[in-house]
Parts: sequence; C-alpha cells; structure tokens
Amino acid sequence: MFRVMTKGFSQEYDRWTDALEKANSLVPDCKGLFNEVRILEKGVLIWSYSRSHKYPMYIGGGVYDRLARRFVLENTLEPPEDPESNPDEQLEIPLDSSET
Repeated sequence: MFRVMTKGFSQEYDRWTDALEKANSLVPDCKGLFNEVRILEKGVLIWSYSRSHKYPMYIGGGVYDRLARRFVLENTLEPPEDPESNPDEQLEIPLDSSET
C-alpha cells in the first residue's frame, strides 16, 4: 500500500505506478521552498520531491531497484482491457492468399 502526501492532499494507492503518476502530477503545484510531495510505503518514506532538489529522491538502500522491478511487473502482467475483444475467439490468419 502506497500513500501519496503533500500539503492539503493524502491518498492511498495499491499500485506503485498509480502512486508515482499521482505524485508526479502534484510536482508542479509544489511551489514553496518547504513544500514537498512524498510517497510512503507501509508508513515508510520511499520517494520525495521538493524544490530544494532538482530531481525526486528515492530514500533507502535498494529502493530504486525494487520499485523499478515493481514498475515493470505492474506494466507487463496486466493484459490490455478491450471491452470488444473476446478471449475465447481465435483469429484465423490465411497462410497463402492463393488458397482462397
């Protein structure tokens, strides 16, 4: 469980990619010197952005690598959702156009 926090906003997300997307969307609103956007995982700070740093910081040893692997898994394991596709239906591809 991930929690995105900033001044006046706090929300929980199940997926890392959703939390990161929301945190990145809050970065332009982080205009004050002491304002920051944070992502916490199970109550532990793992990601932070503030105006005092040029780029977001990953907090803790091995956190960046672990979250990068999680990002890849979250984006490759989910099949694309197409409401018109039927998973039981198979495509028939002709091997040679002269056979028809």
